[in-house]
Amino acid sequence: MNHIFWEGKKIAPSKIVCIGRNYVEHIEELGNVVPDELVVFNKANSSIGESLLSCHHEPLHFETELCFLVQHGEFVAAGVGLDLTKRQLQSKLKKQGLPWERAKAFDGSAVFAEFKSIDSDAVPTLSFSLTIDGRLQQSANIERMMYKPQVIKELVTEFMHLADNDIVMTGTPKGVAQVSAGSLYHVQLFARQKLLTERSWRAI
Repeated sequence: MNHIFWEGKKIAPSKIVCIGRNYVEHIEELGNVVPDELVVFNKANSSIGESLLSCHHEPLHFETELCFLVQHGEFVAAGVGLDLTKRQLQSKLKKQGLPWERAKAFDGSAVFAEFKSIDSDAVPTLSFSLTIDGRLQQSANIERMMYKPQVIKELVTEFMHLADNDIVMTGTPKGVAQVSAGSLYHVQLFARQKLLTERSWRAI
């Protein structure tokens, strides 16, 4: 089983629940339609990687996302990660009305900074960013989400059990692009305007 870190401890999520099309500006930059309902897809434990890949049979795109760790049915810790996407394949699958998993759930398609415990009062203050070689590429906060974290949890658990150590990725803002091999990608997560966690990867 692949693992992530929560407050220095290794844990192995059984699955990653991903929310798509949760920021209007990102929907517009990809030319998609604003959905009437929450868009949900899953990644398996095998999707968790340590290295930031720039290619997996085709060039990959990055999507920076606020993430939550589940314990006893609640979001108890927050992190930030990169959801990697085979954009060409995803576009082909969407045109055919087929599921996205081949473009989204391949091995190594999700990398994460260490998760940090939070209280419910901190959730509305969360914000995150991605810089590439020191240049700001993506940034967002809770207010810009179409579906806020508590609503996401309520809607997902209407049809799916969230097990302990599962991760929920809450969607990406505008600014997605192709991963560039050799570039340095640095993500940061803030709570109450203070740095909560961060991580860097040199794309390979």
